[in-house]
Amino acid sequence: MKRNCLLSSLIIICCHPCFAADQPSTATKPNIIVILTDDLGWADLGAQGVQKDIRTPNLDALAAGGLRATNGYVTAPQCVPSRAGLLTGRSQSRFGVESNGSTLEGFDAQETIASWLKKAGYATGMTGKWHLGPQNKIVNHGFDDVFCNQGQDAKAWANFDFEGKTTKGEYIDSPVYHIEANTAAACAFIKRHKDQPFFFYLSYRAPHPPLDATQKYLDRFPGEMPERRRQCLAMMSAVDDGVGQVMDTLRKNGLESNTLIFFMGDNGAALKILKEDTKPISLGGWGGSINEPMNGEKGMLTEGGIREPWLAYWKGHIPAGQIYQQPVVSYDIAATAVALAGLPHDPQLDGVNLLPFFTGENKAAPHETICWRWVAQAAIREGKYKLLVGGQRSYLYDLEADPGEKHNLMAEKPEIAKQLRAKLETCSKELQPPGLATKGMAKQWEEYYDYYLDGKPAPQEKTFEAKGKNKRSKKEPKDKAPGADNPE
Repeated sequence: MKRNCLLSSLIIICCHPCFAADQPSTATKPNIIVILTDDLGWADLGAQGVQKDIRTPNLDALAAGGLRATNGYVTAPQCVPSRAGLLTGRSQSRFGVESNGSTLEGFDAQETIASWLKKAGYATGMTGKWHLGPQNKIVNHGFDDVFCNQGQDAKAWANFDFEGKTTKGEYIDSPVYHIEANTAAACAFIKRHKDQPFFFYLSYRAPHPPLDATQKYLDRFPGEMPERRRQCLAMMSAVDDGVGQVMDTLRKNGLESNTLIFFMGDNGAALKILKEDTKPISLGGWGGSINEPMNGEKGMLTEGGIREPWLAYWKGHIPAGQIYQQPVVSYDIAATAVALAGLPHDPQLDGVNLLPFFTGENKAAPHETICWRWVAQAAIREGKYKLLVGGQRSYLYDLEADPGEKHNLMAEKPEIAKQLRAKLETCSKELQPPGLATKGMAKQWEEYYDYYLDGKPAPQEKTFEAKGKNKRSKKEPKDKAPGADNPE
């Protein structure tokens, strides 16, 4: 698959807002932070200007001080493949990580952003949700400093503490609310490595169920509303507080002007069509997030499944207040990081260095085409047109005129559909296994397509609840910490 093709299923995100003046860093290589949220809908960032109940002032400051990509995509509509694509800079379907149920042996064999940047002298670390195998094996993927706290019901695996001190790598009880723990770990890492270039992956497990906001954050959203919505708003408020603390730490250590930050979600909101406010909220179901006006949801290659809030910030380098409209994808982050670290471009990377495009040096579109494959679904975007294939169904949309994918143009523009189909098939030949699909459409996805794309009534009962856990690769030990990987 060509470099400009994306297939299938991580935010993630490297962002950095300007909150106050700082002293310029003497480092020649920029620090890079990727901030990823979990199941964040298109509407649930204040800067998106869609929902009035969401409050994310620190993230909105990032958008105002940097760039908001209105056509920012991820590589898959589901957690595991999206994260694999983000961290490797490749379409995860190239190495067999098609969905949450895939073996992770292909991922285990890949380079990651962290492993590349270590070669350039970067300190590397992560905190939060991993979802790509055992927590105690994260260090095998280029991350030296790890504080993997994924939720209140799970053990954290850590080899450094909130004071920035090295500890024995082991599973520990979660010391504080997991979102706050992720923030504390990120700030400790920054202070620990302030005198050398660093890469940090800040991966919040929010607002993904189990919805577990503490009262401190719930109290910020009084009044009548679905409890699952209140939980989403509260969890995102905790994330936003964390981003503010990270930015404050960068400022205090004179690092703001030398740090590139990306922010995004790993896939669209899980609505389960009906957005039911079911109890207990500790279980799966609607995560309280919203995709409007994008169509569809998590698990679909519609815009609601793969187009995400997508920010980039680098004070003094990326012009402030920029609305960037050309399509970009999460695997571009790895290519950008490799270039900024002064490393030669790896031909296996599918992405491109986005900085020349974000600064205005390059006025062209970063990608001629972008391709996706996820199980029985495939899609390609070229310019304003997108072809979506789901099982035996096909849809063509003009995303400039119809970003909500409401008007199927297959009958009106058959030649464009034919041309895009041929390009999509060519892209798919380079995947593992090759082809537009790895299996047929399951009943729940047929019903999702019925409802979202064909205008049929919603099913009267829930048809999709993820069950079971990811399949372990043969290399993966059986003694995982409890709650280590949520199957959704």
